[in-house]
Amino acid sequence: MWGVCARTLVKVGMAKPCCLVKPVSATRVAGRYLSHQKGLPSLPIPALQQTCERYLTALEPIVELDELNYTKEVVGEFQKAGGVGERLQRGLESRARNTNNWLSEWWIHTAYLNYRLPVVVHSSPGLVLPHMDFSDKQGQMRYAAKLIAGVLDFKTMIDNETLPVEYLGGNPLCMNQYYEVLSSCRVPGVKRDSIVNYARSATPPTHITVVYKSQFFMLEVYRGDGTPLTADELYVQLQRICDSALQVKEAEPVGILTTQHRDVWADAFIRLVKDETNRESVRVIQSSIFTLCLDSAAPPLDARLQRSNTAVQMLHGGGSQRNSCNRWFDKTLQFIIGEDGSCGLNYEHAPAEGPPIVALIDHVVEYMRKLETAHTPTAPLPLPLKLHFNITPDIRRDIEDAKQSMNTLAEDLDMMVMVFGHFGKNVPKLHRMSPDAFIQMALQLAYYRMYQRCCSTYESASLRAFRLGRTETIRSASSASTAFVKAFDDPSKQNTEKVVLLERAVRGHRSYTDMAVRGQAIDRHLLGLKLQAAEEQIRTPDIFTDVSYAKALHYQLSTSQVPSKTDCLMCFGPVVPDGYGVCYNPMNQHINFAVSAFNSCKDTDAAHLARAMENALLDMRTLLEQTPRAKL
Repeated sequence: MWGVCARTLVKVGMAKPCCLVKPVSATRVAGRYLSHQKGLPSLPIPALQQTCERYLTALEPIVELDELNYTKEVVGEFQKAGGVGERLQRGLESRARNTNNWLSEWWIHTAYLNYRLPVVVHSSPGLVLPHMDFSDKQGQMRYAAKLIAGVLDFKTMIDNETLPVEYLGGNPLCMNQYYEVLSSCRVPGVKRDSIVNYARSATPPTHITVVYKSQFFMLEVYRGDGTPLTADELYVQLQRICDSALQVKEAEPVGILTTQHRDVWADAFIRLVKDETNRESVRVIQSSIFTLCLDSAAPPLDARLQRSNTAVQMLHGGGSQRNSCNRWFDKTLQFIIGEDGSCGLNYEHAPAEGPPIVALIDHVVEYMRKLETAHTPTAPLPLPLKLHFNITPDIRRDIEDAKQSMNTLAEDLDMMVMVFGHFGKNVPKLHRMSPDAFIQMALQLAYYRMYQRCCSTYESASLRAFRLGRTETIRSASSASTAFVKAFDDPSKQNTEKVVLLERAVRGHRSYTDMAVRGQAIDRHLLGLKLQAAEEQIRTPDIFTDVSYAKALHYQLSTSQVPSKTDCLMCFGPVVPDGYGVCYNPMNQHINFAVSAFNSCKDTDAAHLARAMENALLDMRTLLEQTPRAKL
């Protein structure tokens, strides 16, 4: 997974953000979306020399001195006048003149569709909502019905092109991702997957898919006149689905196939859709507005680990004996509601980053808080349609193989959710520091204390200030952060010096973030130069085969801030076998953290890093409180 989300909370319109998004018009505004998109600037291409210089600076804290010296020679050769770097730069500039975004198509292929590991854990994030107080099937279905109604309310703004434009620093942001997440689905392919978006079809879908007891149902959520069903009507339909599913003793869990390695799933997919009934059932799932997964209750465990257990359910379902079969992981949006009150979603990452997903969730949660007037159906509702699959012996073997692979992956994931309750954004702000930069420096300190070294660290920044922009990398491990973490526990250093180093590291992180959101960071530019070489069918330049480049991309810390109004938390798996995935949502008085690792790596431990993060944050606060600014 190349990055979950942007780090910055954006403003809707120019007003203070509100959970319940209000449309800019009560009626459809045709052409508004395209008009807005055309007004956005194109993604810039940084100067070649600038990127090369910043690349060498970024390498300083993560490679050995002899490696750095060698890389300086390689970079010098790459950027010399008349060299291959200049040739590739000209090629990129030509590409930029002839496309809406020189990177977007390359990015979605490289970061997602060409990626062959399972989307489960490795690519698709989960999102954990606050635990609900229902504990039975009726409560589960009533909650689900209101959630569906809330999503459809948000969808109306997308359909009518009345979704308020978001701004960052006074600049309008690209809204394209909002138009990609509903009625879309990933489709497995040999070597490369694809995405289908039925929202653009002449007759957009009017149904969702409901999964219960590993069985799939098509539920129409609009009446013939185009108005959405009410929450009460949806509740009746969900009851019908559950009653129907309970009549089957044990269903073939076709959905588990979507958890496989992408090439394995692509082969199985070809076998599956040879049958006309199967092909039609798959089409209904792929074209649905979204998928709703009604999960069975997870076994009761330690209450202190409730949020960690819920994160696991959202991320992969807990294995084939729990709820991993109750999914279609290729679907862009899967809302997950457990009978035990665990709620959230899983989303396939290719169409969008985290902020549009969180904005939708914030809206839905606020919508569900409103009281809805009961509506008695004026006409009988059609029965939801159960989707059927004809299972051959070959497909049954595919299902068994997928179960085994999913169980292995589920057992390997080490997940720890921590609610850091000592303080939130309030403390860094009190000391005039960026909360995100403060948390990132705490993470650097925690990692250094555990391993006595720094590592390549990824944090995602938004490029939505540009047309079709996705993400850029914020490199949180810097020379300034290294100086800070090395000094922090050094008894020979005075507190005043440590505070100066912390402030310098925080400013450096803030500066790099600003550089990234302006399209002037290094990683997407370097990727573009590498892909341009492949486009021109020339030998891969040495800068990209150098060990330093491999180390730079080996993110042992893959991180994302996901700010939201809702007290929720996104989670994802590590991107390397010996790494961590760290996602956090800083609220005003507390911070939600999700830390992941792999049990198969003896050197990583999610709970250990979470505790180290807690200690680092507390120690940094103590340092600031014990060092009055007047003495600096």
